[in-house]
Amino acid sequence: MKNALVFLMLFTICTVSAQQKGITFGVKAGLNYGDNGKIEISDLADAGSNVLSERADDRVGYHFGVFLRGNLTENLYLRPELQYTVNNSTYELDGRSLDYDIKKIDLPILLGTRVLGPIHVFGGPALQFIVDNELEDVRLGDVKNEFTVGVQFGAGVQLGRLNADVRYERGLSRNRAQSIDESIRVDSRPDQFILALSLDL
Repeated sequence: MKNALVFLMLFTICTVSAQQKGITFGVKAGLNYGDNGKIEISDLADAGSNVLSERADDRVGYHFGVFLRGNLTENLYLRPELQYTVNNSTYELDGRSLDYDIKKIDLPILLGTRVLGPIHVFGGPALQFIVDNELEDVRLGDVKNEFTVGVQFGAGVQLGRLNADVRYERGLSRNRAQSIDESIRVDSRPDQFILALSLDL
C-alpha cells in the first residue's frame, strides 16, 4: 500500500511539472508481447548447482490505465502514465509447460517530441511495483524487489483525440523470485513489445 501511494504521489508531481501550457487527461489500454526472462532449476543435493536454465517463450499480456500529457514547448511534451499490467511467460520443461504470470502497477514517465505531422517519438524510465507473481504448480516466495525500474521507448501517431503507439520495454533492475525450497529461480524483469491505444478525454 505504501508503494502504491508513492506511485500516486509521483504521478501527481509529474502532472504539476507538465502543466506549463495546458494538460490533457486520457485513458489507455493495450497488449504486451514478450517474456520475463530465464528460469533456473538447481539440484539441492549437489550444493545447489544449476541443472537447467531455460528462456521463456513469449506470450501475450495486457494493460490498462490513465495518462496525462503536458506540453513543455511547441513540439516537446511530458507524458506520465499510471497503469495496471499483466505479463505472461511460458517455460517448456521436460515436455511440460509452466506459466509464469506477473501483475504490477507501472508508472512510465515519458518525454516525447513530434517529428513529422502526427508522428511522435518518446522514451523514459518506467517505475514498476509488482503486486503478485505466480508460477504454475510451484509455491513461490515474493520477488526480491517489489519496486523496480525499467526503460521504455517507441513511436506513435496522434490522430485527433486518438493515439496509437508501439514501444519496447526492458527491466533494468535485476529481480528474481524463487521457490520456497530455493531450487527454482525465475527472472522477473520484463522484456517486451507493447501496443497501446489511448484516447484524450
